[in-house]
Amino acid sequence: MSEQNFDIVVLGGGSGGYAAALRAAELGFTVGMIEKDKVGGTCLHRGCIPTKALLHAAEVADYSRESSKFGINTTFEGIDIAGVTTYREGIVAKKYKGLQGLVKARGITVIEGTGRLTSPTTVQVGDDTIVGKNVILATGSYSRSLPGLEIGGRVITSEQALELDFVPKKVAVLGGGVIGVEFASVWKSFGADVTIVEALPHLVPNEDEAISKSLERAFRRRGIDFRLGVRFQGVTQNDDGVVVTLENGDTVDAELLLVAVGRGPVTANLGYEEVGVTMDRGFVITNERLATNIPGVYAVGDIVPGLQLAHRGFQQGIFVAEEIAGLNPVVIPDVNIPKVTYCDPEVASVGLSEARAVEQYGADNVSSYDYSLAGNGKSEIIGTSGSVKVVRVNDGPVVGVHMIGARVGELIGEAQLAVNWEAYPEDIAPLVHAHPTQSEALGEAFMYLAGKPLHTL
Repeated sequence: MSEQNFDIVVLGGGSGGYAAALRAAELGFTVGMIEKDKVGGTCLHRGCIPTKALLHAAEVADYSRESSKFGINTTFEGIDIAGVTTYREGIVAKKYKGLQGLVKARGITVIEGTGRLTSPTTVQVGDDTIVGKNVILATGSYSRSLPGLEIGGRVITSEQALELDFVPKKVAVLGGGVIGVEFASVWKSFGADVTIVEALPHLVPNEDEAISKSLERAFRRRGIDFRLGVRFQGVTQNDDGVVVTLENGDTVDAELLLVAVGRGPVTANLGYEEVGVTMDRGFVITNERLATNIPGVYAVGDIVPGLQLAHRGFQQGIFVAEEIAGLNPVVIPDVNIPKVTYCDPEVASVGLSEARAVEQYGADNVSSYDYSLAGNGKSEIIGTSGSVKVVRVNDGPVVGVHMIGARVGELIGEAQLAVNWEAYPEDIAPLVHAHPTQSEALGEAFMYLAGKPLHTL
């Protein structure tokens, strides 16, 4: 048995945990970071990075099929899933090695093992007691299922989907949110028939309705089937595949069922409740400054109610380190955190949807403009359609930006600055957007709302 003492103990080494550790070490604190698996967490090893590598491989497959329209003659010979896996694993390994080096260089002590909170200042890891003046809870999330729906066999989650050594011929996807539409997009590009089942009325239901409808049209053009507004009832497995039954009596036959119904907080049996941390349905409740009800104990990332995004957890980790240091960091509300869904076409947004803006400010006080990428030169060059929608308060700031089209995730940086800095369209309209870039589409939308459209009658 041993005891180790630190200024800050971080329980979990994912996006939120390692960001907190790095920033805390940078600020001069001694840091112990406890991780039961690999530093980097779900995002690096089982989520963001490997899935986006798959999506890029899917994009290459689509380009190779369609290259003749660009005057390039290629032959598409199929998907080498072993080669895709090698490419994906190589990216993860390189990023992991870099992160390990960074953690070591900052003097952060990594404690391997499962940690359990035993007091407001101690975490037990096996026989070792890790003591911190402050403790940051950052234990991440897991793939949820539905009550009575067991994962196993041909019923899989995103973790098992990443490890498949074959391309299924036919897949059913339960859930039309981010994870569901991203895997549906990959599998369609790889040659599978895909059916998405979503209980809510639209795909990516948390996005502006106009964007959701645009994605549905794009998926129809790609031949991706989806059933909206109907609930899952059950699934049976056999030697050939699965039969998914819906509450309206319809069935979907497939080789596999991907369960993509969201992620739950990893907090069970970790001592949080026993120490007195306020919880709600497994989530850790904090104030807006990410402090729990226990002095000196903070929480970040997917275990805190709200958006479950790696970059949210990352920024929250930095925030808490700076909060402990007394730097009084700025709170960014969830609504103003950018979201990107990396399917084909991409979806990116920040701020209020038009419907939520109307709820907040009133219909007479809100204006929006939807600029079609058909008028954007770079979008025409790369062969994408879509739109950029900007929502503003009349005689006031931009409160939402919503986009769909290839590569629009790369435009979200400017959009989040406009929303978070409460910029008026009139402030942005005089600024210069390089030509030809897709960012010009944002510029055109801002110019329209500023009352001086050039390419719109």
